[in-house]
Amino acid sequence: MFYRPKCSKELLARFGLTRITLYDFDAVEPKNIANQMFRQEHTGMMKTLALSDIIHEINPDVKGHLRTEEKGFTGQKLSGYVFLCVDNIELRREIAISNRENPYIRAMFDFRTRLTDAQHYSADWSDMESVDSFIRSMDFSHEEAMAETPVSACNIALSAAPAVRIVCALGTANFVNFVKGGELRKFIQIDAFKFILDAF
Repeated sequence: MFYRPKCSKELLARFGLTRITLYDFDAVEPKNIANQMFRQEHTGMMKTLALSDIIHEINPDVKGHLRTEEKGFTGQKLSGYVFLCVDNIELRREIAISNRENPYIRAMFDFRTRLTDAQHYSADWSDMESVDSFIRSMDFSHEEAMAETPVSACNIALSAAPAVRIVCALGTANFVNFVKGGELRKFIQIDAFKFILDAF
């Protein structure tokens, strides 16, 4: 059920954001080429460095502002707007809970995909009811999530690029609307191939 839609960071860079910190400890694998924005030349690179290269190509103004954390999240106190694009639901929950009362976070945005469907959750961090609802949406184990995830014959989690791109675009639009003073959609779900979209 969980996948790292790094394209949300790409879309934020296209929107003009420059102060970005990337947390990830994984390297780009050949399977990532099919449904993420990575290219063949990124295979074997740390995802943070590969994504940093892509973002610099899109928006050179990030130079000097973009930071990378190749060890991933290790308990750091976060600030600003947090985009959770993590494979493991338990790590997502740890990040949200450890920052539950962090006054420096404005909102969190979470992306979850399967093969053709995807979900986006968000919370205004100044609204504790919203924060607690956001955390409750993660009340299951990594094993339970993986049992619901379509896999290939080689046991590799599958997701289709259209589902990833659509949920990232909607999540980015949700963020932009919120920053501009609009209503934050707490839950968006889509099925890219059945053309289904619900937002609450």
